[in-house]
Amino acid sequence: MFCVCGLLLGGLLVSSASSAQTYDPWIETNQRVFGFNDFFDRILVRPIASTYTTIVPRFARQGIGNFFSNINDINVFVNDVLQLKLDDALSDSGRFLINSTVGLGGLLDVASDLGLQKNEEDFGQTLGSWGVASGPYVMLPVFGASNVRDSFGLVLDWVFNPIQYQDDVSLRTSLILMQEIDTRASLLALDELVGGDRYLFFREAYIQRREYLVNDGVVEDEFGAF
Repeated sequence: MFCVCGLLLGGLLVSSASSAQTYDPWIETNQRVFGFNDFFDRILVRPIASTYTTIVPRFARQGIGNFFSNINDINVFVNDVLQLKLDDALSDSGRFLINSTVGLGGLLDVASDLGLQKNEEDFGQTLGSWGVASGPYVMLPVFGASNVRDSFGLVLDWVFNPIQYQDDVSLRTSLILMQEIDTRASLLALDELVGGDRYLFFREAYIQRREYLVNDGVVEDEFGAF
């Protein structure tokens, strides 16, 4: 949810040879929102995540991460089907069924040990695979880096998130906060690798990472073949 969570890893995994083009017509507003998000992360989210890693044992954090990853497999499965990736849909549905039962509600990732590796799909990627243009880059309050297409996709991702249908408001809120804290905690070690202009770093990381995902890892070489 918070801007730093989805981008630190992406910025380090995507090649600088990506052909993604920056379209940031709302840059002044985006920079102000980024400043708010970054300040919010530094004074609240990051300290909480650091405390979480100190207090909660590693095996427990792994189980919590597995639990939320298992819930996410529902969304991944839906997007597999919408993109007609039927083999992936079969694999991801199998992951969910195995981890929800043998894996004790998703606390254990038994499916990966059986060779059913997790895929990464969301509605933003689905819209992209259908030919919907990304549109301008936009920095969302709290939710962080996005674009017009992925902002709509984010709404659909939430619709298919079973956590939001939990009737107990306190439990629903606790699960949402726990998921974000766990995600932020998993990226703490990468904080020091962010360099230069932080706004530009996160923007370019997001644009390149999304292009990479929408194209299933096939990124056009802007220099072409020699």
